[in-house]
Amino acid sequence: MRRRIGGHRRLVAGYNSAAVFKGCIMNRQERLTNLLNLVVERKSLRVEEIVEALHISPATARRDLDYLATQQLVTRTRGGVMTNPTSGEMPMRFRTVHNSDQKTAVAQCAVDLVQPGDVIALNGGTTTTAIGAELGQRVASDYSFSHRPVTVVTNAVNIANDLIIRPQVRVVMTGGVARARSYELVGPLASLIYPHISVDIAFLGATGISVTEGVFTDNESEAAANRALVAVAHKTYAVADSSKIGAYAFAKICSLNKLSGLITDTDIDDDARAALEAAQVHVITR
Repeated sequence: MRRRIGGHRRLVAGYNSAAVFKGCIMNRQERLTNLLNLVVERKSLRVEEIVEALHISPATARRDLDYLATQQLVTRTRGGVMTNPTSGEMPMRFRTVHNSDQKTAVAQCAVDLVQPGDVIALNGGTTTTAIGAELGQRVASDYSFSHRPVTVVTNAVNIANDLIIRPQVRVVMTGGVARARSYELVGPLASLIYPHISVDIAFLGATGISVTEGVFTDNESEAAANRALVAVAHKTYAVADSSKIGAYAFAKICSLNKLSGLITDTDIDDDARAALEAAQVHVITR
């Protein structure tokens, strides 16, 4: 059952922008994403609270909770739900709808830096996935890329899958073991290729970017693979929507001094921008 959410915007009390909905009908993926984020934020919820927050029926709420529980993303309780130890890091399929306008702006800005013949690298993540999609559209519409294809080095299975159909893009994948939550190839095999290649620009997606400490992700195996990528890139740009700036995560990828710049959206906090620029990080917005 789908219902139109009244008004142009609705903010769930005590919740961040991930729970702001436009006045339109949510599809199932969007509904599941918003529900999972709500559970992660509040730690536990009753069905009645979900019904009120998402404007769905109790039956729909229970079906969605049962589905998330079968995916081991939440734990069902009597009359509601609570987080489980794995739900803090959501699989990518539940993250792709967040801040989509901001991610698109970041992706467009990143692709503006790519020239015909460049070798670029993309790690996994929602923002780098958006960059891959934008790059595919750009090279298809720009004749200059037909004679000088772009080479994309990536450890993200989904990004490679999206770009491999483009004749203007040569896709090079690292080795490794696929990680279901991010679609990234990780482990010792993932780093073997890097000493043998050179990358013009690496676009580095992240879970959090500290204005003092550097670039972070949730998983130590991903961090290791991403560090190897940064080490062979002539330029590295962190790419993240502004909600990730000022945030930390478990595993550090690199320090700020490894970055040529940060590409983000125009909602970046003025104090955060000033702190990053004071640390010699060039902040690029669009």
